[in-house]
Amino acid sequence: MTPPLDDLLDRLHVVALPMRVRFRGIIVREVALIDGPVGWGEFGAFLEYEPPEAAHWLAAGIEAAYGEPPSTLRDRIPINATVPAVGADEVPDVLARFPGARTAKVKVAEPGQSLADDVLRVNVVRALVPTVRVDANGGWTVDEAVSAAKALTADGPLEYMEQPCATVLELAEVRRRVEVPVAADESIRKADDPLHVVREGAADVAVLKVAPLGGVRKLLDIAKQIEIPIVVSSALDSAVGIGQGLLAAAALPELRHACGLATGGLFVEDIVDFLAPVDGYLPVGPATPDPARLDALAAPADRRQWWIDRVKACHCLKVE
Repeated sequence: MTPPLDDLLDRLHVVALPMRVRFRGIIVREVALIDGPVGWGEFGAFLEYEPPEAAHWLAAGIEAAYGEPPSTLRDRIPINATVPAVGADEVPDVLARFPGARTAKVKVAEPGQSLADDVLRVNVVRALVPTVRVDANGGWTVDEAVSAAKALTADGPLEYMEQPCATVLELAEVRRRVEVPVAADESIRKADDPLHVVREGAADVAVLKVAPLGGVRKLLDIAKQIEIPIVVSSALDSAVGIGQGLLAAAALPELRHACGLATGGLFVEDIVDFLAPVDGYLPVGPATPDPARLDALAAPADRRQWWIDRVKACHCLKVE
């Protein structure tokens, strides 16, 4: 049940989290946090998302703040390191923020960079971490993805290529033409029908994110209908959102792959002390923001009002 708007706004805290490196083109991550009667929720839809899409993110935050969590099957989750599209010389410092991680996801297909840049970055990661996956965020054409698969596996295997192309049809074509497994992210979380990519045989792995899908229970419901392995990942969440991702991963009947839930290391400051992975795992549990950090990281008044207006625009929309 959606809470009254006035109650929701009374519980809202808007924070601006500085980042260590540019990620998705931003160096400050703004999110709205909800101090709910059950726990803390997060509304952090990326700024360019319009209300119909952002409303799912608000639904996830409301669920966390007002709803009862599901039961869990595990108390810690294996995580992957996340390597942005940095220079190869910066890779060791990035990986140092993910102690014990045995899997790394490397961003590729960055605008302004070349495939040679991607190969160099991946090979430096491969020398330090045994299992490597790449994420193109839909940045390649089919032919580019096929060429990239060949180049990126010349010196070692890839666990999978995440969202090499933008459309489901393109993913299916890439999957037919390469031996590297294909994972779908945007084709699930940004789709009107999240199961379409699976029905079309366009993915070997499903990357699911709590916030874009509308909450933990919605993610678990989709997971029941998917017969391919699932990776739970972060949407560049604060510690509050990461806690919900860990909860979702802990509630899955099966978890074959490391999850992308250690992105807290990308922030200079968060609303709690950074919890570094231990031996490549993060413990399952909610994050309760430090009041002093909420004050110190509070967004300026005009940005707080922007988020209030956004909550109002999303609150009136029905999320299926």
